[in-house]
Amino acid sequence: MRPVAIRDYTLISALGAGRAATLEGLRTARSGLTPCDFPGADIPTWIGRVAGIEACPLPSRLTAFECRNHRLAFQALQHDGFLSAVAEAVRRHGRERIAVVIGTSTSGILETEAAYRHRDPETGRLPRDFRYPQTQNTFAAADFVRTALNLGGPTLAISTACSSSAKVFASAARMLAAGWCDAAVVGGVDSLCLTTLYGFNALSLVSDEPCRPVDRDRKGISIGEAAGFALLEHPHPGDPSPLLLGYGESADAYHMSSPHPDGLGAALAMTECLARAGLEPGGVDFTLLHGTATPANDSAEDRALSSVLGAGAPCSSIKGWTGHTLGAAGILNALIACLCLEEDFLPPSLNTLSVDPAFTSRVLLREERFTARAILSNAFGFGGSNASLLLGRAAA
Repeated sequence: MRPVAIRDYTLISALGAGRAATLEGLRTARSGLTPCDFPGADIPTWIGRVAGIEACPLPSRLTAFECRNHRLAFQALQHDGFLSAVAEAVRRHGRERIAVVIGTSTSGILETEAAYRHRDPETGRLPRDFRYPQTQNTFAAADFVRTALNLGGPTLAISTACSSSAKVFASAARMLAAGWCDAAVVGGVDSLCLTTLYGFNALSLVSDEPCRPVDRDRKGISIGEAAGFALLEHPHPGDPSPLLLGYGESADAYHMSSPHPDGLGAALAMTECLARAGLEPGGVDFTLLHGTATPANDSAEDRALSSVLGAGAPCSSIKGWTGHTLGAAGILNALIACLCLEEDFLPPSLNTLSVDPAFTSRVLLREERFTARAILSNAFGFGGSNASLLLGRAAA
């Protein structure tokens, strides 16, 4: 495939708002995880909650979209000069030539939870002010971003559980290659809600301590929330921007919530990603794992990674910083890969004290200074939906 330039990007998570805050958290090993204090969630777990979202209502022109998920997305859009970058792209290409592709898992389901708690006791009717199309509908996040940025190109929502916002890069790359657009705003957003907190708790997948990816004694996930956005365009000669070099997607359909024990679907996505980039396994310098800290998922990913890149491949997970941000996990991984490329460092796996002795990959426990050329980023979702991205420099 022809590489795609990641012209600009921004992100928000429990680590902080914007690239600088995210980088500072990663470089100082400052986790964003805290004991669960989400309203209504009486669960002994830790979460990656973004501070201050409750005090940041949407501007009046966007009040029809009011919900926690869109507040989170809007806050991300305000950082790193991203609005200016999109405005410049509009001047170059026109608003009708910029696509919007957004991934989300639960969308604004918190609003639906509140609506059901306040339905009419006699008729069961939902409150009149409940706006399903603008909040809960899966397309709502894409519609919100398109409206907030005043863009008019093709607009798409992707909801494939935790691979959602990795797959946005693949869809946008195909749109660019087909000539459907000249630029694309891709993104992902998922916010905390009771459905995911209690749902994952019911599956016995949440940890009662900060999550410890790939650790011998890992207990499960810490759920977080995040939003991230990137502006994609065709590159030009000598382009200094990070590049999307390749993508791979697969669906192994092994189980509704568990991966194939040997990570066959994950391995297929990684293999397809490298093939599309025209890169041999030895050309991958580092992998940002999906790394959820559940026993089954981490073990399956290790087997998959070793089968594709060989034993000893360097890797780590960022979930100890941000928690598992579900539908936003894919873009969060990808944008942190961009930070690693630009800042010449590789983050360790935070909270990991002793790597599972069965693992054959080389899990980083300390930051390494390294000028990477190509970084693999993984995102794997329920139902066997897998996506891998290869981010890199032109030299790769």
